Amino acid sequence: MKKAQSGFTLIELMIVVAIIGILASVALPAYNTYTEKAQFSEVVLATSAAKIAVEVGVQSGVALAALDGGANGVIDLGASGFVNSVGTVNGVITATAIAGLNDVDGDPATYILTPTVTNNQVQWAVTGTCLAAGLC
Repeated sequence: MKKAQSGFTLIELMIVVAIIGILASVALPAYNTYTEKAQFSEVVLATSAAKIAVEVGVQSGVALAALDGGANGVIDLGASGFVNSVGTVNGVITATAIAGLNDVDGDPATYILTPTVTNNQVQWAVTGTCLAAGLC
């Protein structure tokens, strides 16, 4: 009488471990990129107050050249969470991330919003080092 096989052989277990290792080596870099993008979304969100202030200033008839941080209702923000700073000069909003959220050169990533006024409406152009880094 033969005994029925039960359990897995060592080779089968080693194959499963190798497959899990391959999947993990692919998943970890993707997870790190996803985490950095999620953290950088805080930097993008930090520009909201300045965006609204610039848009209200334009609607009120204030020239873009007069829309600087600390003037005409435009505020600048300091460091908070993943945001190093948010500043506004001539309506252009520049947000800088903390040192941990870097661009491709290893510098803290920046998010820049440049306004264009057409028919008393503000259109925003997004630039900055976050684009090349894939963070925004």
